[in-house]
Order: sequence, then C-alpha cells, then structure tokens
Amino acid sequence: MSDDLFNLARHCIARAAASTPHKTALIVVGDADRPETAERWTYAALDRAVRSVAAGLLAEGLRPGDRIMLRMPNSSDYALMFYGAIAAGMVPIPVSAMLTEGETTFLLEDSEAAAIVHDSEPVLHAPAGCKTLDRTAVDKLKASVPLDAYARTPGEAPAYMIYTSGTASKPKGVVHAHRVALGRVPMYADWMGLTAADIMLHAGAFNWSYTLGVGLLDPWATGATAVLYSGPKDVEVWPKLIDVFGATLFAAVPSLYRQILKYCRLTRESLPTLRRALAAGEALSPATLSQWQATTGKPLLEAFGMSEISTFVSNRDGMPVRAGSPGKPQTGRPVAILAADGRPAPAGEVGLLAVHRGDPGLMLGYWRRPEEEERVFHGDWFAGGDLASFDADGYLWHHGRADDIMNAGGFRVSPLEVEAALAPCPGIAELAVAEHEVRAGVSVIAAFVVTSEDAALRAEDIATFAEQRLAAYKRPRVIFFVPTLPRSANGKLLRRKLTGTVQALQTMP
Repeated sequence: MSDDLFNLARHCIARAAASTPHKTALIVVGDADRPETAERWTYAALDRAVRSVAAGLLAEGLRPGDRIMLRMPNSSDYALMFYGAIAAGMVPIPVSAMLTEGETTFLLEDSEAAAIVHDSEPVLHAPAGCKTLDRTAVDKLKASVPLDAYARTPGEAPAYMIYTSGTASKPKGVVHAHRVALGRVPMYADWMGLTAADIMLHAGAFNWSYTLGVGLLDPWATGATAVLYSGPKDVEVWPKLIDVFGATLFAAVPSLYRQILKYCRLTRESLPTLRRALAAGEALSPATLSQWQATTGKPLLEAFGMSEISTFVSNRDGMPVRAGSPGKPQTGRPVAILAADGRPAPAGEVGLLAVHRGDPGLMLGYWRRPEEEERVFHGDWFAGGDLASFDADGYLWHHGRADDIMNAGGFRVSPLEVEAALAPCPGIAELAVAEHEVRAGVSVIAAFVVTSEDAALRAEDIATFAEQRLAAYKRPRVIFFVPTLPRSANGKLLRRKLTGTVQALQTMP
C-alpha cells in the first residue's frame, strides 16, 4: 500500500455511517434479562462520537503518532476510545482491566505511552509526561465538537498495538498498520460468511486481538451489527443473548462451547437465529465439535491465527470439516510450511507455519524488539514458532509450538499429537499434555486430565487407551487428575502452568 492514504477507523465506521446512518452498529448489554436497558448506537451516532473523541484527544495536547493505553472493562467507551484515537492518527494500546499496577506500569514505560485511559481504579506511578484520563475525562472527550474528517494516515502507518507474550518473561508489543483491515477481508467469506445483514456476538474481552477484530472491526467494516456483553460472566448468558438479540454469528474459544454444552440445555430447536458458530484462540477438540453439531445442528467452524496476523487458516461453509484440523489457508493468503533450510516444504512434512511478508494483515513489527523480529522473519516469510504440516488435500495440521515440543528419551514429541490421540478416551472431558520433571534432570511426558461428570476413570484406563494409539515413547508416563486446566482470562491454555493444577498423581505402570 506504500504511501496510499487509508484510515482504519474511517474504513470501519464512516462508510456505513454514510450509507446506513440509522442502522444499529453496536448493542451493549449489561443485563440479559432486561434487554430493554441495552445501550444502542447507530452508525451515525458512532461516527459522530468517534470524531468527538478524536477532537478531544487533540485538545488535550496529544499528537498524531502518540500511543494511548486503554485499561478499561468491556464498554462502549472502550470502543469509542479505540476508534477515536485511530481517527486522530494516534495509536491505541488495548490492555486488560485486570492488570496489576506493576504490570500496567511496565507496559506504560515499555510503550512510552503519552496517555492512559482508565475506568475506575487510579493508575499510580505513571511515567513522567504520561497523562491519565479517567471516566470524567472520557465524558469530556465525548462532549467535544467532532473533527470534520478522519486523520489522513498512510495505510502503512501504525494504527494500534497489542501486547502479547514474548520469548522472554516480558510481553512484547505487536504493531499493526491501518491496512490490517484489508488483510482481514478473506476471512469474511472463508470463515465467518460475514455480511451487512449479520448480528455478531463475541464472548471475549476487547484487549484480546480475537475479540477486537472479530467482535468489532469486522462487523463494522462490513456494516453489520456488533453485540457486546458487559455483565457478570455466566455460561448460561450466551444462548440467552443469542436468542434475545437475534445473533446470527457467535464467536468464542472452544472451551466456552464445551461449557455451554455441559451447563445449557440446548436442542436442535435452540438458537434459531444462529447461522454458524465460530471458534478460535485454541484448538477445537473433535469431541466438542461433534457434540455441538449433534446437539444443535449448527455448524461450528474453527480458525487458526496469531496476534501478528489474525486468522489466516479456517474452515468455511461448504468445505468438509476434518476434525482436528482448523481448515485451509483463506483465499489469497500466502501461507507455507518452512523446512529447516527455510524453503517451503512439501505436503506431509512438519515445519514452521509461515505467512508471506506481502500479506496486508501481517504486523508492521514488534515495538522496539529487533531481536524478536530477527527470530520470526525468515527472508520473505514470517514464522511465529508454530509447527504444522499440510496434508495432500491442503488441510493444515497443527503440531504445537516449537518451544513446546517435548523430549521423550531423545525423541521429539508434540503435545498436540498426544492430546489428539487421548481426547476420545471415554471419561475425559478435557486434557493437556506437557513435560513434567519427576526428579532433578529427569522429565517425562505427563497428561493433565479433567474427567467428565460421574466418570470413574483410572490412570490404567488411559494407559490402555494410549497403547492402542501411540508409540511407546509418546505415551504419558504420569497422569495428573485435575479439576480444571489453567487458562488465561481469554480462555487460552497456559501449558507452562499445568503443574500448578495437580491434586492427585497416579504413576503409569
């Protein structure tokens, strides 16, 4: 895109405000039992409010290019601050409202943010020169006289930054350009089937790139309606929200679908408005996929992505789903498996999953982490550390992270391979696999198992099941029966924290 002018906020809001000004763009729900109290925004109102926030930020003395941290709960204000900053040519940094003071301070210092917008708790020890804008200040920004136009930004200019886990102990900032909106277009047809007629409900938080993109950016870029829930998290609220607001698309992590199936009484007559369910953020187990489709009759389509590139591999309508595979590369996405020599590998060979530098959805880079960029860029390819392979029909099969690979007596074993083999074992509701140190310098493969309700599952049962499906060196040597698996606030498995979940240990024979 080079120096072509393109503003992400204008692309997502102004076009729909011009063509369908009175259409509902956003519904914010605080109480699913009182839908009449939901906050509703038309595209015209959204457009005006975003330009008002942009004007207010500039009036505060902030300048185009400044980074602004957003530490707020899910709310319309979060969306207005995010898009208002972009409309002014600034760079918002969405972070979790649950961050501690120390975590917040690190991110403020690392990003050299010019301001932080926070909702309630005061932010202490903000670096010198960093403005703090609370709820009162936000209200003032929204009351500003709106800008006449969105900032004239190049498509290659930074639009926003997301912090994600680094290879070291500190997170790193992923900087996305305005043109990232164009890079997301292939997923509309090849995963979501998203059109202006849709109503999208996303179950995540805005600080996560999955929610930010699929929950807000994509619906508004297509002129659809986004539904946001800001009330107490209760698994039974999601089917209720789908029904009350007529959601046609629902996006969540696979673990939430499992909980919905467990605790909500769904049938084939349930969720009549829902066209399809979308899963990303972690691997979708074949058992959850099968149970969802058998129970609801609705398609559940998985996608695979990264903070650096969003989703770029997915299942799509009309394409046979192969359980355990997130699908195929979306149309036009330059995706490859890199062999050890850095060249694209043939079908069936495991290597680094890579996306070409020319993909408009790819990040600009990591914020002041040149050593990290050297690690992930291989010539013309970006490879974030995921191991994968393509089968003969072009389906992707994920083999875990390169840094998650286990060493079993000198053999390299992917935890995902072992998990996929054990997942169908009767009585297993969830499981995860990782290396476990049994004594100093000696590690074995361990399985961490959450059993189904009323299941009388023993370690010996899992051992017998594993013998039929895995080579001896791939089988778990110990089993931890645990009540839950450790997950992040966004539902992603925290594999390296598995040992903290142990309640009982049974040694394999």
